[in-house]
Amino acid sequence: MAHVDEAARQLSKSGSTLYAVLELKKGASPEDVKKAYRRLALKYHPDKNPGDAQAAEIFKEINTAHAVLSDPKKRKIYDRHGSLGIYIYDHFGEEGVTYYFTMNSYAEPVRVTSAAQATGLGEERSK
Repeated sequence: MAHVDEAARQLSKSGSTLYAVLELKKGASPEDVKKAYRRLALKYHPDKNPGDAQAAEIFKEINTAHAVLSDPKKRKIYDRHGSLGIYIYDHFGEEGVTYYFTMNSYAEPVRVTSAAQATGLGEERSK
């Protein structure tokens, strides 16, 4: 199984890390997700790996990946916004995801413009 570091798993925007947990490509079909989940869940299930803390942790990751990728709504949010989108969805619902990313898309140009003004970027320099 591909190793996925904590930062990538938590704040992924590429949408690839949960797929990597299930050893799938991003465009995998729902049937592929189900098959990969079953195969890996059997391999890493705590009952088949007693006393193996790493297998138990991998099993949790497999369950998390399956929970997101097998739900069409969550999968769409994950593919578009990464783990941050799923975090917002779990806490504030689908409307919260839309609101958060809509507001951030408007706020980013303001932040960039404000930073440029604060640093004098874009002003003509006197020679």
